[in-house]
Amino acid sequence: MQEVRRPSVRLPELSPYTDAELETEGDYDGLEFADTDLTGQAGRGARFMDCAVRRCALDETVLSRARFIDSVLEGVRGVGTDLSQVSLRDVEVLDARLGGVQMHGAVLERVVVRGGKVDFLNLRKAKLKDVAFEGCVLVEADFAGAELERVSFDDCTLTRVDFSGVRMRDVDLRGVARLDIDQLSGAVISPAQLMDLAPAFAAEMGVRVE
Repeated sequence: MQEVRRPSVRLPELSPYTDAELETEGDYDGLEFADTDLTGQAGRGARFMDCAVRRCALDETVLSRARFIDSVLEGVRGVGTDLSQVSLRDVEVLDARLGGVQMHGAVLERVVVRGGKVDFLNLRKAKLKDVAFEGCVLVEADFAGAELERVSFDDCTLTRVDFSGVRMRDVDLRGVARLDIDQLSGAVISPAQLMDLAPAFAAEMGVRVE
């Protein structure tokens, strides 16, 4: 099984973000968004290169088709954030607190998601390659129809996660602290996790255990 290739993000000296509103297809390079309220703003198709987004409010923020490259998102929070078809490459997401995030059709490559909690994450038909989830909580995340290659979950809690129709290659679930999912073809699990999932596997095959 191949190991996940993690990003190596080295930010340059950053300038503070001072604009009042995000712009559609805006170009943001070498900026620090710190404690900024981006609630309800729209930056569709924007590009963020060598940026840090720290402790920002993203409630109902629209960043569909945006691109984040060599960037860090730390301590962001929000409900209903639209990140559909977003592209993340060489990105660290740290201690995020998000709910109802739309990331269907997203492309993630060399991404680390460390800490935090995300409720109702929609990653339907997304493509994840070299993505590491570390010490985070995912509640009712939807990966249906997604493609996962070299993806790991270490010390994570996955509750009612939907992996139906997912294509997996080198997906490591052995470090999951709590596993509550089905449709695991192509994943690697531990013997203890197999025992926890045995009832679900039996039900899937139509086997009754008495």
